[in-house]
Amino acid sequence: MIRNTLLTLICTVLPVVAQDARAIPAVETHAKNISVADTAAVSPRPEGSVYMGGFRAPKIENVRVAMIGVGERGFPQTAQMTAVPHCEVVAICDVYDDLANKAADYVNKKKGQRPAVYSGDTKAYIKMLEEVKPDAVIISTSWESHAEIAIAAMEHGAHAFVEVPLATTIEDLWRVVDASERTQKHCMMLENVNYGREELMFLNMVRQGLIGGLLHGEAAYIHPLCEQMHSEERGCGSWRTYHYANRTGNLYPTHGLGPVAQYMNIARTDDTFDRIVSFSSPALGRPNYAKKNFPADHKWNNMEFKCGDMSTSIIKTKAGRTIMVQWDETSPRPYDRKNLIQGTEGTLAGFPTRIAGTKISPGAKQSATPGQPGGAEIAESDGYHKWYQGKEAEKDMYAKWDHPLYTRLGKLAEEQGGHGGMDYIMLYRAIECLNNGEPMDQNVYEGALWSAVTPLSEKSVNEGGAPQVFPDFTRGDWKTTAPLPVVK
Repeated sequence: MIRNTLLTLICTVLPVVAQDARAIPAVETHAKNISVADTAAVSPRPEGSVYMGGFRAPKIENVRVAMIGVGERGFPQTAQMTAVPHCEVVAICDVYDDLANKAADYVNKKKGQRPAVYSGDTKAYIKMLEEVKPDAVIISTSWESHAEIAIAAMEHGAHAFVEVPLATTIEDLWRVVDASERTQKHCMMLENVNYGREELMFLNMVRQGLIGGLLHGEAAYIHPLCEQMHSEERGCGSWRTYHYANRTGNLYPTHGLGPVAQYMNIARTDDTFDRIVSFSSPALGRPNYAKKNFPADHKWNNMEFKCGDMSTSIIKTKAGRTIMVQWDETSPRPYDRKNLIQGTEGTLAGFPTRIAGTKISPGAKQSATPGQPGGAEIAESDGYHKWYQGKEAEKDMYAKWDHPLYTRLGKLAEEQGGHGGMDYIMLYRAIECLNNGEPMDQNVYEGALWSAVTPLSEKSVNEGGAPQVFPDFTRGDWKTTAPLPVVK
């Protein structure tokens, strides 16, 4: 699942990542003198701020949306937004004039009305926010610019929908949370994998109690992307190479982690992240790739790569559960997000989609019970001796447990595209929640918590695997936040 920079000039990677990650100090939160490793004494919520878990904004019948960043990631989202009901794209913003006008022309062709265009400057989005005053913005820019633009959007009265990650530092994550609470505007990280068909089905099965009490999860983003080193700077991927060179840890955790966290109701009533330990393998893949594919004097062959090819982290939750999180965009391995959730009575796993358990043992090809006519179901205890998987098994699973949201939107989502339709469902739901005045499926605290894995894993790796404590961005209010329901 590729996320790309689209406003590469907005906050260039180089000054940020040129710092040696080994020298990163303990980052202070908004609460003075409180470090990442000491989150028990977070300051009270400022007067006038509102807790955003379960927050319901006033209904907006027709949502006026502005797109900020319309390159490799943002242009497809712009196209999908033209097919989402009860909204209109009213403005396009990008550093590059040609990208901004291309997106505006597409909207005009589809909807018969050309949105306002702002481009040519790294702060063009400020003028757009002041003049257009959109209800919501979709931010698809470089990683380092996410927090800055989201905060500006909320302070100008717009709900912010932000590409992965929500921010890259603990300090900026707190700034985003505080801005959302202060302005009472939603800030949702656009983790599209939470809307994948398999992930939605597993959420539905977990909510029905089909695998019992939850014990353990496994999440990953394993996707060989070395070929991105050939990309042009304003295109897809080349800019990420600087991150691999100057940082270490898990730089992209949320595709696998987001769904697993939602299965477990993390930061919602049941549980939340407590601590993380992280280790990284040697950094061999990218220097080897550079040596084979670029001239000896190329910049990639004159760069020290610090980021280990494989990052492995273990998260311990407050309720004692464990989650293994892995990230590798270098090694020659097939694409994998793992997507495993293990309970006391069953296990669900992805890549390939498969299940096992005492309550979900299949009945299609089961042996007869002794002394009974043929066709009786197999004993429950046999349901976990082997995976139930394959094309027919998967068809059977979806027939039984497909999430009602996918049942409602799946066909349209497949037509609109976006990683199999998950992107369209995500954008549809964001607008639907604003139309109906409903809480967001992913609140600002979830986005902050999942994104915090990156800086905390970096710190753990640089300290030899020392445990790092997650900040409680909710200030303890996660205990009062209702779990995400099975949206119908």
